[in-house]
Amino acid sequence: MAEPILSNSNNLFALAGKTACVTGASSGLGRHAATFLALNGARVIGVARREQELKNWQSSISADTHIVVADLSKRNNLKQTVDAVDQAFGPPDILINAAGINTRQTAGDVTDEGWNLTIDLNLSAPFFLAQHFAREMKNREWGRIVNFASLQSFRAFPGGIAYGASKAGIVQLTRAMAEAWSPFGVNANAIAPGFFKTELTSAVFDDPDRAARNAAQTCCGRNGVVGDLDGPLQFLCSDASAYVTGQILSVDGGYTAK
Repeated sequence: MAEPILSNSNNLFALAGKTACVTGASSGLGRHAATFLALNGARVIGVARREQELKNWQSSISADTHIVVADLSKRNNLKQTVDAVDQAFGPPDILINAAGINTRQTAGDVTDEGWNLTIDLNLSAPFFLAQHFAREMKNREWGRIVNFASLQSFRAFPGGIAYGASKAGIVQLTRAMAEAWSPFGVNANAIAPGFFKTELTSAVFDDPDRAARNAAQTCCGRNGVVGDLDGPLQFLCSDASAYVTGQILSVDGGYTAK
């Protein structure tokens, strides 16, 4: 494989001309990732279950975007979903797996339905989407897959046994993706966010004392804001990360280091 010729740092981090598929684009960190990539020159296909929220996202920015409404927890929907993504702007160069759910069922209360929903959306969908899109990425000898891990990939939280299991799985899935596809120019990495205020974490931030305790446990002394993800996203989605694969980047203010 030819080595990339990069004339300056602007080319190194450039996203212009790339096509990105972002799951979970209707809200939270997925929506922010989709917006960031679009505003930095990528053509973005936002995928999520809630049609109106997706339309709201698309209308909120002036960029080259497309939306695909799909419930990624339903395995039999994935073929239709990937076909719709491919037809939007052609097969994507970048896949961001940000869709997720946390049922917050305690170990004794986990149901079959809650367990299956969590594993199907948080772990199975990222793999089968990547499996499909990686085929064309390999043909082009360039691709970026960014999965979303979690603090719970490494630490146990109350009411998080199914979610934690799925996010621990994302860590090994990311490494296995890297082993399988990086020889063909397709790099796979994961971002493990700390505490960010989103729809998924509203229960944490609705309790000011709890939010303050979480902030105090970081090295930075604060919880995350969505803009803290911009640098890591641009790095992992661009040529800047050409020799970085199979890695988990904790964007947590040093929570896991303290």
